[in-house]
Amino acid sequence: MLRAPRFTSLGPLTLAALLAAAPWAGTLPAARAQGSSSSQADTTAPALSVEQARAAARRILTALQNGDARSRYAQFSPEMQAITSPAMIAATMRTQPRVLSYDLLSVRSGINNSIVEAELRTQAGNRVVFMVLNREGRIERYYIDRSDDNDSLVALQFVRAVSTGNFITAHSFLAPDLQKEITPASLQSKWLELQRETGQFVRVGRAVEAERNDDTRLVLVNVQFNRLSDNLFVIFNASNQIVGLDFPEILTGPASVR
Repeated sequence: MLRAPRFTSLGPLTLAALLAAAPWAGTLPAARAQGSSSSQADTTAPALSVEQARAAARRILTALQNGDARSRYAQFSPEMQAITSPAMIAATMRTQPRVLSYDLLSVRSGINNSIVEAELRTQAGNRVVFMVLNREGRIERYYIDRSDDNDSLVALQFVRAVSTGNFITAHSFLAPDLQKEITPASLQSKWLELQRETGQFVRVGRAVEAERNDDTRLVLVNVQFNRLSDNLFVIFNASNQIVGLDFPEILTGPASVR
């Protein structure tokens, strides 16, 4: 049986509710979807035309393929630029498989943003990425298809991204609906708030899948700080997208980490 969470969940649902909830199905909630009338959609111009969104996506992916950190930084929205830098982006690029080529799979333009789906061919295999672009053609958020990956490995990758300050990368692990509620800056704030209570981060330990059903998976990731060791609850939907995060009420492991 799961313990009640000690911290307020990052997601809009409690841990128990998340475990019982249906996974994100790739569509807007009914109330939100009905909020925009067809007459408004007919009279309001899209954020970008399909051709403009396609051109912006090509610039973004070419910068990624070329390892151009400065161009990639310039292609993020101002909110994302506030928590990163060209130097941080360059360091992250050095740890990722090199992009050999890419194909645009689909481009959809709406009232406020555009969604581009692309397949990246990398040295480590192919990846499908979804990018949400704002009206200026900059990246508002993005996520990667990790549905075929091992959930414990995905949980470790997420925690390592957070613990090394790569909050934009960490944000890409969240389910799209949760991305709308939580910004990269929110992740940064929660991580700093956590360390005020636990002490400075030391290292990431093991990740173990603790529970699984048709809709969700619960993975516990052991994280060691200089004052204690604790397990981070990472909750995935069936597509290996994170739908909830929290810490348990009872601390585990050594009282301190040397």
